Amino acid sequence: QTSIFGILNYLFQYVPENKRFLPAVIFNIKIINPDNYKEYIEKVKPIAEKFGAEYIVRGGDFKLIEGNWEHPRTIVIKFPSYEKAQEWYKSEEYKPIKKIRLDNALSNGIIIKGE
Repeated sequence: QTSIFGILNYLFQYVPENKRFLPAVIFNIKIINPDNYKEYIEKVKPIAEKFGAEYIVRGGDFKLIEGNWEHPRTIVIKFPSYEKAQEWYKSEEYKPIKKIRLDNALSNGIIIKGE
């Protein structure tokens, strides 16, 4: 497991410099109902992409280097702007998909400006 600082450190090291400071949505997720959560995985990406999103990290192994990271799955999605990230999260298109995640997983999420 890792902390938000570990994720940001990873992004700083491995994401090209011209893409490092773009706004992002970061989720830390524990799936509690995998069968129902599959629907979220299938539907969320195309909707996010309509808002210019690009998935940077979608799960995978990690190592805790500092602090606490509550859940085992981490998602990092970059957006062309902070406003687009908020627009996606609050959109009518995402609302029913978000409900699938909320009903089938525990999660923490942030929208970060990436300055």
